[in-house]
Parts: sequence; C-alpha cells; structure tokens
Amino acid sequence: MKLIKILLLGLLSIAVSLPATASTENLDKINERGTLRVGMSTFVPWAMRDKQGELIGFEIDVAKRLAADSGWKVEFVPTAWDGIIPALLASKFDVIIGGMSITEERAKSVLFTTPYSHSGVQVAANKILAKGFSQLSDFDSRRVNIAARRGAFTVQIARETFPKAKILQFDDDAQAFQEVLNGNAHAVIASSPKPEQEVIKHRDLLFLPFTKRLSKGNEAFAVRLGEEDKKAFFDKWIEDRTTDGWLSQRYEYWFATLDWQDQVSEGQ
Repeated sequence: MKLIKILLLGLLSIAVSLPATASTENLDKINERGTLRVGMSTFVPWAMRDKQGELIGFEIDVAKRLAADSGWKVEFVPTAWDGIIPALLASKFDVIIGGMSITEERAKSVLFTTPYSHSGVQVAANKILAKGFSQLSDFDSRRVNIAARRGAFTVQIARETFPKAKILQFDDDAQAFQEVLNGNAHAVIASSPKPEQEVIKHRDLLFLPFTKRLSKGNEAFAVRLGEEDKKAFFDKWIEDRTTDGWLSQRYEYWFATLDWQDQVSEGQ
C-alpha cells in the first residue's frame, strides 16, 4: 500500500509539472469557417468607400493582409462606432480592427492586442469662429462648441482638455467636420491625420490652432475577454508585419500622403 501511494504521488507530481496545452478553440472556429469577420467603422483614412463603393483605407489593408497571411477570407462588418464593442461582445464578428485606441475603460470589456499603429489627436478650427485662438484655454469656454465622433476616444480627450466647452457628438468624422465647415462649431477634435488633411483641403475655412497633437494614441485589435489564443495569434502577426516594415509602409501611405485621395467617393 505504501509503495502504491508513493507511485501515485510520483505520477501526480509529473502531471502537475507538465505545461497545460493552450486552448485554440477560438481560432479553430475561424479556421473552420475559413473567414475572418472584422468589425469596423468608416472614417478617413482608416476605412472609407471608394468611387466604386468598395472599402479602402489603412484598416482595410491591415485586415486583408492578416486574412491572406492566415489563409482566410475576410468579411467586413460596418458598425456604428458607439456600438462596436457591444457588437463584438454579441459575437457579430471576430475582431475589431478599426483604429481603436487602448484605454483602461475599454480594457474592462475587451482584450487588446499589442499596438499596431500609433496616431494622435489634433484639433481643426473654424477660421472665423476661432479667430485668434491659439491656446488650450481659448477653447475651454462654455461659449465654445467642439465637434467629435460619437463613442470615439477623442470625446474623452475633448472632455478632459476642454471641460467647459460643449461637446457635440456625431455618428462619423465627416459629419463632425461638416459642422465646423458650416460654422456651427468652433472646432473639431479627431484622430490625425484627418484634421491636418482637412485643413489642407479647406485652407480658406479651417486652421490648426496647435502645432503639437493633444495626445498620442496606441491602436490595437480588440477581441473578447478570455480569447487569449486569438490575441496571441494576432500579436505574432503584428510583430512579424512590424519587423518586416509592412505596417509602417502602409501607415505612411495612408497617413503621410494624399496619393489615395482621388479614389475616395465624395462626402468622406
């Protein structure tokens, strides 16, 4: 009996010392389906429609390359930004690839990958309404209206930076910028390079009141909490595409040039 007990204890110790096999059940579902379902929201130049109605942009390039490298097809699921996390949690798609900045609040609901891009937040202002404005304090007034995209990280930045101002929220960046162009808001706050590019397009109406960005963002893919296998897989892909320079090359094209502008449909 004593010998049997010793043998059992020995077997138990060996079992405990062996590493547990990581579950891949979430990746298996994508592999079985053969299609990666990507939740995204349209905003220039992350994702937008070209003149033929097809999706183009930095995020579209990223998702297509990820799927191709992984042997999957890709299905885009356009979703309103303020409902994109609930839609992920409701399993409407597998991952959010949509320029989502990592925040502590969001990390309570979703699991973020390692960052794959680093943008920032900038302000574009109406030349008439904000004439002479050059300091943060100039915009921090109850008389000032600041437009932003509903549900975006920029809303939080706007509230923290301009707590006295009235923050007007819109479903997409295009509507937020149009509000400023129409003279209904003093400024719009958005992720770069949208403010810089809109100022170039509308030099007669808009200007950049600040030379430095208000914040630097770290954008990541988002999956559901507990989906560690998907996070690990995506992390490795991001590492590989960062190392070979592909991510920086595509970011440079979409964010540092306007070579793609003629492809975009009007109103974006």
